[in-house]
Amino acid sequence: MLTNSISLKALPPLSLYIHFPWCEKKCPYCDFNSHQVKAGGFNEVEYIAALIADLETEIPNVWGRKVHTIFIGGGTPSLMSSKGLDQLLSSIRALLPLEADAEITMEANPGSVESQKFSEFAQCGVNRISLGIQSFQDEQLKALGRIHNGKEACSAIEIALRFFKSVNLDLMYALPQQSIASAKNDLLTALSFNTPHLSLYHLTLEPNTYFASHPPKLPDEDASDVMFEQNLALLQEAGYERYEVSAYAKSNHACKHNLNYWRFGDYIGIGAGAHGKISYANKITRQVREKHPETYMQKIKQQGNALIESKEIAAKDLPFEFMLNVLRLSQGVATASFTERTGIHLSQISKPLQLATIKGLLDSDPSRLKPTPLGIQYLNDLQGLFLD
Repeated sequence: MLTNSISLKALPPLSLYIHFPWCEKKCPYCDFNSHQVKAGGFNEVEYIAALIADLETEIPNVWGRKVHTIFIGGGTPSLMSSKGLDQLLSSIRALLPLEADAEITMEANPGSVESQKFSEFAQCGVNRISLGIQSFQDEQLKALGRIHNGKEACSAIEIALRFFKSVNLDLMYALPQQSIASAKNDLLTALSFNTPHLSLYHLTLEPNTYFASHPPKLPDEDASDVMFEQNLALLQEAGYERYEVSAYAKSNHACKHNLNYWRFGDYIGIGAGAHGKISYANKITRQVREKHPETYMQKIKQQGNALIESKEIAAKDLPFEFMLNVLRLSQGVATASFTERTGIHLSQISKPLQLATIKGLLDSDPSRLKPTPLGIQYLNDLQGLFLD
């Protein structure tokens, strides 16, 4: 039986997530907290002021702890002005001790890329860019509701490679009407740029999206399986390691921010709809902010915070939350990190560990919690063993 209390001897690494909620156009497959920019634009000055005020409320919870990574996601954060970004990052540096070599990632869409803007973002301190390419083929991009075309996608990558130390490309496969040959061409085009990181996602029809209520014709399961296996072989041949279910990187270019999530690290989450996880010596908490940007800014101004939920994670839920994350990593984590990050003794999950090993889903090496190739293939089944 799981104990009701936990005890952490040391706190995990700390990251900062910043949510920028606006985009030029809402994509029909997107279930992220994003809002299409209205004709009058968005209030950047007020939103950045709200982000800074939001962060100030979190300082007592992380006092003295260094931030190792920052991730600015969205929406389309590259819609922000360089002046606004500079103010935001300068305020963060004044409020929090930031590692000298901290990874600072910004998401960007090719349709909002300008050479001058990327140059200025780099001068502000952004050193990693994540481009939402999705496809290089105009007909696929149109079907996905993207605002850029294939030529603009290529141009955006070339510009990004000039200014940033690390560049990630987001690609999708199993797209509407996509053939196996078309999926291969997309990946080969991406590989031709030799970016150090690629993220590859199977298009899924998420609830509460336009595609969920108006589903397009997608490749069948057999075809999408062939696409995946074909992509995996091409990535391995090109020297990319699949270090997480959907993430592939050249040596020393794994995303540090996302690794912190998957290793059950801590993160402050500021901005509309942002989530956070903060550990203390005897508890681990999660927070959620107000989703709508206008309401978020209003609550910050009137109440001093925009929290809609702040709760302690029950000790009985920690094993599943931990395993839900770490089992996404192809190399898993050191077994000792279970107790280090949850404050719970490993013996309390000995039965599901044994069962997962017997089923061939978990590696038998006692020093690591590591999924087998079969475990990666049937990840939901593996994670589900730790739910009860």
